Amino acid sequence: MQGHTGHGNAHSGHDKHAGHSVEGFRRKFWLSLALTVPILLLSDMIQHLLGFHLDFAGRKWVLFGLSSVLFAYGNQPFLAGAVAELRDRNPGMMTLIALATTVAFTYSVAVTFGLPGMDFYWELATLIVVMLLGHWIEMKTISGASRALEMLVRLMPAEAHVVQPDGAVQDHPVQHLQPGHVVLVKANEKIPADGIVTDGESFVNESMLTGESQPVVKEKGAKVIAGAVNGSGAMKIRVTSAGQDSYLQKVVRLVQEAQASKSRTQNLADRAARWLTYLAIGAGLFTLGYWLWTGQTMAFALERMVTVMVIACPHALGLAIPLVVAISTALSAQHGLLIRNRTAFENARNITSIVFDKTGTLTEGAFGVTRIVPVSAPYGMQDILQIAASLEQNSEHPIAEGIVNHAKEKGMSLREVSDFQSLTARGIRGKIDGKDIMVVSPNYLKEKNIPVPESALADAAETVVYVLIDGQMAGFIALADRLRDTSAEAIAGFHREGIKVLMATGDNRQVADSVKRQLGLNEVFAEVLPHEKVAIVEQLQQQGEFVAMTGDGVNDAPALAKADVGIAVGSGTDVAAETADIILVNSDPQDILRLVRFGKATYRKMLQNLFWATAYNLVTIPVAAGLFYPHLMISPAFGAVLMSVSTIVVALNAQLLRRNLN
Repeated sequence: MQGHTGHGNAHSGHDKHAGHSVEGFRRKFWLSLALTVPILLLSDMIQHLLGFHLDFAGRKWVLFGLSSVLFAYGNQPFLAGAVAELRDRNPGMMTLIALATTVAFTYSVAVTFGLPGMDFYWELATLIVVMLLGHWIEMKTISGASRALEMLVRLMPAEAHVVQPDGAVQDHPVQHLQPGHVVLVKANEKIPADGIVTDGESFVNESMLTGESQPVVKEKGAKVIAGAVNGSGAMKIRVTSAGQDSYLQKVVRLVQEAQASKSRTQNLADRAARWLTYLAIGAGLFTLGYWLWTGQTMAFALERMVTVMVIACPHALGLAIPLVVAISTALSAQHGLLIRNRTAFENARNITSIVFDKTGTLTEGAFGVTRIVPVSAPYGMQDILQIAASLEQNSEHPIAEGIVNHAKEKGMSLREVSDFQSLTARGIRGKIDGKDIMVVSPNYLKEKNIPVPESALADAAETVVYVLIDGQMAGFIALADRLRDTSAEAIAGFHREGIKVLMATGDNRQVADSVKRQLGLNEVFAEVLPHEKVAIVEQLQQQGEFVAMTGDGVNDAPALAKADVGIAVGSGTDVAAETADIILVNSDPQDILRLVRFGKATYRKMLQNLFWATAYNLVTIPVAAGLFYPHLMISPAFGAVLMSVSTIVVALNAQLLRRNLN
């Protein structure tokens, strides 16, 4: 992408004059436009067309001076780009623009100093301004260098609390950590390095790193990952891997490798420009040589050659793609699709397989209540929910948050709790209206030899907590990372389009299989690490599939970079968004179907515009060369006017895209 290194392809000219930013093209455009206005007003051709007369002593020298400044200033990116293209033996749009402007300027200067004919300063000025506008529009639609790796680094805390041999705690920069150091991680802090818990116990949220939807309990001897977020407990960790050896840094390297290895898709306009360059040079030289060989004067032969070169000027070609891109990206944004890499957007029409992450992509990424089941009288579903939510409002665990949110959605008022206690990794307890209430995990039931209701084991994808009142089982509440409401409809839509749908998740096999059954996925991969997601994408690509990857977490970033089209869910991490080609603002899988449709419509419109832009040249160049002389001749000035008409046609055709995408 041009949004990040090696990902896709922007205009080749951008690569060849990388020093020119979006702001640089904007500034050059406006200053060049300011120079163009007086050049047009002082040009004989424009005065004749508009029916006014403006003349004064030295007019042609003022025109020459203004045009020389414009040629040197506004034309500089194209001249520099042409030099780079020719150095690489890969002539493209920059070479064609530089050729056209140089021919127009040189011929006009010759006319100023006495060569019979009409100058082309106005043609030079409009060509430069239109090309600057096209490149400015184009570069605005292509994101700057990716901040994906910067975002990954931001997941790390700046400092770590290092425990000294005497037990004192000192803060040190994270980059100074070494294996063997012991660090203290306080509540709600990010873990600074990979390591093993030596003291303490807490729930740790690793979902942005591993894709595991549930916070994981970490106690003595458990492994922890740098960048994960600690819960409410404090822990001491012995560092096992730090710096370049950490899990997060391995993800960074995977992103770098995937971005660097992504193949470059050559821009359609560049390919057309390359052939038009060869055609213009060949036809121009042939025209000059032919008329000199047949005995015509140098002035006549030169005029025919210049007319051919003017006809080949790529006004329409320079706007054919940028205008479509500007319109399609704006309309896509209105429909919840932010395009960061326009090449990937165009290529969305080719998608044959799409790989989804689960957590936060096909699912909501948060625990939601799926079932409430009373198991003993007189307690009903409402009682179980109200009692559990009243107790859980004192806990910060994600399960507690899911239960409390569900009760609030039902409009329940929560009751007062006394004597609240947290039973680490087992549950919570407290008193409500004098009754001893507990909300506990299966581990607690196992320890106390309390039988588990058979119906609680119906779905392995669910997390179940049990409500005990005065030591007796009253009921249970099942929670899960709920599927998005639109996921099933989106998957069905992909199948109708002939697109194979797969899921690669860091979650366990039971959860993955449950999602597969509910959504009708073609295939699922469970308990996969970031490098394994990349391998899945690569394997599909080796099988000839054109692969899209959709995800929202750090663990998805390498696969997003490796895929032919990387799609980030807008509700996910900045890292995923910065690595992806396209961002789903509304986190709706159905928007990917719109992406495919928009990609097809945009590509069709680009082909139409390229046809209008190039067909004109192919038809008129032979006429300009004098093929039908003396019966039909096109003067350089008339050729320039016709060329402007083709630009208008291209601009109007691009506007029709609004009707296709709305």
